[in-house]
Amino acid sequence: MRHKVAGYKLGRTTAHRRSLLRNLVTSLIMEERIETTVPKAKAMRPQVEKMITLGKRGDLAARRQAHAYLMTREAVNKLFETIGPRFGDREGGFSRIIRSGWQKGDGADKAFIELLGSEKLQEEKREKRAAARAKRAAETKKAMEEAEAQAKVDSEAAAEDKKKDGKEAGKKEKEEE
Repeated sequence: MRHKVAGYKLGRTTAHRRSLLRNLVTSLIMEERIETTVPKAKAMRPQVEKMITLGKRGDLAARRQAHAYLMTREAVNKLFETIGPRFGDREGGFSRIIRSGWQKGDGADKAFIELLGSEKLQEEKREKRAAARAKRAAETKKAMEEAEAQAKVDSEAAAEDKKKDGKEAGKKEKEEE
């Protein structure tokens, strides 16, 4: 029987599990969407919910508690300045787990865990990546055109040099006769 057995052990020692969850929660707050295994996502969900509740409170004690758990100062600032106010009127259920497939090596179930409302942020990231990709493609195309033009100039110069060499060789033959 598993009466009063709560939480996930994740096959790790207590310190390792705590460190893992702290890193995952910090990453989720910074990125607003991460991919991990389903058990890890389910284990970190209560911690994320607690951090967002602290962010909603917004007082000094809450900020200190969040800073004691989260790994970076940037994560704490983002939690209290961006994420907390975003969920100000919501009572709970700040995150969502979306199963995405299997891990190639060991077949573990993979899932995305994301904060609600992160779709806008993800769309902005996609647009930025598409713009950067288009810029790189244009630069590459321009460089290839320049290289082709340079190769054409080089081949024309080589053909002229060959003609000159042929004429000079002909002159030397006449002089030898």
